[in-house]
Order: sequence, then C-alpha cells, then structure tokens
Amino acid sequence: MAGGWFASAYEERRLSVSKMHDHELDIDTGLVRRLLADQCPQWAHLPLARVASSGTDNVLFRLDDSMAVRLPRIDWAARMVEKEHRYLAKLAPHLPLPIPTPLAKGRPAHGYPWQWTVVPWLDGANAFDSPVTDLTQAAADLARFVRALRQIDASDGPGFGAHNAGRGEPLRNRDAAVRAALKQLDGMIDTRTAQAAWEESLSAPAWDGPPVWIHGDLLPGNVLVQHGRISAIIDFGCLGTGDPAYDLIPAWSGFDPPARAAFKAAVITDDATWRRGRGAALSVALIALPYYKDTNPMLAGTARRIIGRVLAAFDGRMTL
Repeated sequence: MAGGWFASAYEERRLSVSKMHDHELDIDTGLVRRLLADQCPQWAHLPLARVASSGTDNVLFRLDDSMAVRLPRIDWAARMVEKEHRYLAKLAPHLPLPIPTPLAKGRPAHGYPWQWTVVPWLDGANAFDSPVTDLTQAAADLARFVRALRQIDASDGPGFGAHNAGRGEPLRNRDAAVRAALKQLDGMIDTRTAQAAWEESLSAPAWDGPPVWIHGDLLPGNVLVQHGRISAIIDFGCLGTGDPAYDLIPAWSGFDPPARAAFKAAVITDDATWRRGRGAALSVALIALPYYKDTNPMLAGTARRIIGRVLAAFDGRMTL
C-alpha cells in the first residue's frame, strides 16, 4: 500500500460532529431543497444527501449522481464563490485533470445569506480515502497539473488576499501569524526547530517573476483518486495569482522522500522557490494545527504530518 498522504486508516480520519468555526451557519438538507426549488427547479426533484467531509469552508451535498451543491459555511468562504464562477471555466480547458466548473450560481434566500454553487460531481474519492497505487506516478501527475496551471495567462487573475487566505503572498507577510501559532503550539511540537526552519525559508530570495496561477490548497482532501491514479482536483477556494511556491505544498503534505524528489524534478522549480514552498507548507500547517486540533481531526493530522516532514528535512533526518 502506498504511503504519504495516500496511506489509509489514520485515526485522524474520524470526522468531528462539532462545528469548526465560531459563527458557522446551520445548513441542512431542508434548506438546500428550498433553495433549489426556488432557484434551480429543474433539479429540485432529484435525490439530495449531505456528504461527510473534512472541508473547512463549504458544506457539500450530492445532488443525484452527477452534481453537487456547495454552500459556504462561514463568511470568509462566501468571498470565494464569485471567483470560482469567474475563472474556473477559463482555466479548465488548459488543465490535464478535471476540475469542478460551476453549473449554476445561487443567490441568498430563505435566511441563507450568501451565494452558493452547483458543480459537477467528479468521480473518485479524496486521497485520504482512496490511496494511489504508485506515489511516483502521483507525483508526476500532480506536477503536470501544477505546471499547466502556472503556464496559463494570469494577467487578469486575482492577486493574493483575504479571498484566498493569502496564498501566493510573500512569506514575510505570514511571519506574525506563524510566530503567534508557534506560541500556541509550545509543548505540542518542537517549536525551536520549527522556528529555525521557518526562518530558513524566510531567508530564501523572494519571488521576482510575474504572478502565476496557483490552486493554493493542494492538500489530500482536494485531490481525487480513482483506480489508484489522481483523477481530478477540487476546491479552488484558495485560487489566486502570486508566488508559485504555494503549489509545492503537496511535496510535504503528500509524498515520501523518493516521491518528493520525483515531484521536485517534474514540477521544474529553482532552489529558492523550493525553499519558499517548504516554508509555505510549514506556515499553513502551523497556523492550522492550533485552530483545528479539536474540531477537524483530519486536517489537524495533515498539519502534524507536514510539520514532521518539514522538520525532519530541515534537521537532516530526511532528504529534501
């Protein structure tokens, strides 16, 4: 069985029944049916069922066999809907893997305050639940997707900001949040080594090229696998333009050292960007772990693994 983020049966996979955020909305099947009946009546009669998910931004419902309804569960996620409708259809033809191009955009109604989306249901299970059979092949497939995405003209794309949790921004912009997280994690992880690894990444030369398209959140839950191969990429809430280092995060969330080396070679990146990518992965994990440690065991487990791999590489216990 493959390792990395494609290994199965982590105890962290148990989904929490509690809410992940303060002020998170209550969203149930009845609300979704009312929204569909008013705004997408052609689909209102179809079977509808909530999907168990560790996703932090949206609640997901399967609509018949071919579609899904995604509703932001918290205010910051509502900023992502317009962006996905504007850009995903433009990006999809240039990418080597399917992505969820929106089919319809809903509007606020029935006490639900934000826009929402109907998307195609893409076959496959997320990489937590459906391991790939060959990590090296998975590294090549994911690298090909990242290369294709960053080669698309990004001149009209959205820069980094609140809409994508700052993915693509200079690492220095994340320094205060990382140091605050390190204080919260004292006693939970090796904060001394984590701080040193973070500072080493900060010392890498900043990205001085034009902004490129990035997915921004290539974590296991956003990678679908079918028949042992990566089959689709989902959840473009962190889509934006900026430093390509942020799409190197799967090197640390997903791959063991041999597959990581294959990913680095296939994605074609310079050493400075690789160092920033390691810092981007570390920052995402450090910030996520104290926030989700009690409410999202799957994401917290992923954060712990990223931290462990980055620190092992930094202090020489693991290659790359």
